[in-house]
Amino acid sequence: MTTIAGIVLFVSLAVFLAFGIPIAISIILSSLLTLILIFPFDVTILTAAQRMITGIDNFTMLAIPLFVLAGILMNNGGIAFRLINFAKVLVGRLPGSLAHTNIVGNMLFGSISGSSVAAAAAMGRIMTPMETTQGYKKSYSAAANIASAPSGLLIPPSSLLIVYSLVSGGTSIAALFIAGYIPGILWGLGCMVVAYFLAKKHGYSVSEKVSWKDKLFLTLDAIPSLLLIIIVIGGIVAGIFTATEGAAVAVLYAFILSL
Repeated sequence: MTTIAGIVLFVSLAVFLAFGIPIAISIILSSLLTLILIFPFDVTILTAAQRMITGIDNFTMLAIPLFVLAGILMNNGGIAFRLINFAKVLVGRLPGSLAHTNIVGNMLFGSISGSSVAAAAAMGRIMTPMETTQGYKKSYSAAANIASAPSGLLIPPSSLLIVYSLVSGGTSIAALFIAGYIPGILWGLGCMVVAYFLAKKHGYSVSEKVSWKDKLFLTLDAIPSLLLIIIVIGGIVAGIFTATEGAAVAVLYAFILSL
């Protein structure tokens, strides 16, 4: 029976995925089908309901959707534009400056939202039309965005590090967050090095020179958004609140700032 249940589980999952059913629903359906082979129907439904509830009843894991929500609020609240303008101040005079701006923007947005997907969506939506207008190849623009977005998985707050803390038996999230900065920054710098040489090869231009007055204005405009990093990470590392409470603070702060 165990062998048959295993075969039914994997075969049914493959069939559901082949028909284009979403992954989460495919897993649920294949699991229910397998349970029905082993247990009576009423026991199957009760067991499935209990496992679903206990699976999401985790205080630490709640931090992940909260950080994603904070990223969505920032994306729709215009914070991504502030971070992009600040990134232009930092790397606007490098060859292929828009690609470098995209990379730095991914690092900044990922470090605030904790989600590489949210960072890639926010930066791609804004930067791709700008790069296309300036004559950048779409493949180059897409590669710069896709390759640099995962830096947000390393630069805290990172949902990946929160999951690792759970599966490793309770590794300190604060320690993981501190350890994530160097590899995350190195990832972004590595992308910038590649983007630099490709920009020189294809002759991509630098952005227009920005006056010191405008640099100061754009920097001051981005400070409220950047403060979120200090508030959340500083609070977690100092032990003022947990990662989940820090995520809730990030949602509240992003909501107020977006308004």
